[in-house]
Amino acid sequence: MPAALPSVSTSCVVAGGGPAGMLAGVLLARAGVPVVVLEKHGDFLRDFRGDTVHPSTLQVMADLGVLDAFLERPHQRLDRLWGEIGETTVRVADFRHLPTAARFLALMPQWEFLDFLSGLGRRYPTFDVRMNAEVTDVVWGADGRAVGVRATTPDGPLVVEADLVIGADGRRSTVRDRAGLAVEDLGAPMDVLWMRLPRRPDDPQPPLGRIQRGSMFIALPRDGYYQCGYVVPKGAADDIRAAGLDAFRTAIGDAAPLLHDRTDALASWDDVKLLTVAVDRLTRWARPGLLCIGDAAHAMSPVGGVGINVALQDAVAAANLLHGPLARGAPTLAELDRVQARRAFAVRTTQRVQVALQNRVIGPTLAGAGPLRVPWPARLLSAVPWLQRLPARLIGMGPQMERVASPDAFGAGGR
Repeated sequence: MPAALPSVSTSCVVAGGGPAGMLAGVLLARAGVPVVVLEKHGDFLRDFRGDTVHPSTLQVMADLGVLDAFLERPHQRLDRLWGEIGETTVRVADFRHLPTAARFLALMPQWEFLDFLSGLGRRYPTFDVRMNAEVTDVVWGADGRAVGVRATTPDGPLVVEADLVIGADGRRSTVRDRAGLAVEDLGAPMDVLWMRLPRRPDDPQPPLGRIQRGSMFIALPRDGYYQCGYVVPKGAADDIRAAGLDAFRTAIGDAAPLLHDRTDALASWDDVKLLTVAVDRLTRWARPGLLCIGDAAHAMSPVGGVGINVALQDAVAAANLLHGPLARGAPTLAELDRVQARRAFAVRTTQRVQVALQNRVIGPTLAGAGPLRVPWPARLLSAVPWLQRLPARLIGMGPQMERVASPDAFGAGGR
């Protein structure tokens, strides 16, 4: 008989050490639940991941008593959002009046965020994060219940046995695929080409987004550079590459005049990364012994930069609802379904707004259909400043903001 694979046992195993998976692991471990987080990469140093940390997420840090420490990490702050449509400046959102601990967006590289969360988790003796550990399959019991996962590690295959498997492994989730969970595709008319372009100390503050007929451009300020996104029609990336890098540099300069003399920083197509945009959601997030959260449960459009923050809200809700059942053993399917029931309104509302903007603004703009006009809601927002508090609330807090209700089983300092 073949030798048994090396295995470990825990209460909860989390597939994926991204924002949602890491925060879920931290919150459950903080509540005294033994957790193993499996992350397939060896570090967090990957560019062009979502890194707009919204007031809802900053409130989670405040709830945990670590907001000041979190904000010591490198970041930029935005307390208002504005952009340009043609030659018209449009003021979109004003976060300065939100009823939250921090009234701004923090633009923080995701590796800083994840490093902070993993360090926070290591305060607790019930937290175990394993890097270079890629989940490849779900282990099922004879009764059809998920009882763990299989993973590959530098030391060979590993089985992690658990009362609960949380799939937080992104929009191409292995966990949801192996669980056979049905996905509803809501569609997206665009993809995004991400790149870095130099930022100079004397640069004026550029618009966060710039819309021209046939093009949309995003510029997020960072320390010494801009993280830039060039929005293209769905599936157009191959044609853009075929036209050549010089033509692409010219298109970027046309879309963002401030940066037209910096496009030589794009030395090759290796400096340009494609984000294939998807908007979808599971019809059901759970099976016995298994729950999906974050992008594994609902991929978001980059519209509004809300994806990470919605995923983090899932993690808070999951910890709030499941730390008690996990302390008693394996949660029931009904207990797992409560997470989806709690989060469904926020997810559906956010996706509904995103899809409406995609279909009514982004798709026609990229197609160059008709003259470029400033939509009347945008004109109204710019003309009436107090109305900018409404989109600020939707973007910054979401339709339903979660607060940390899971306990700290070890006291404020952990171990």
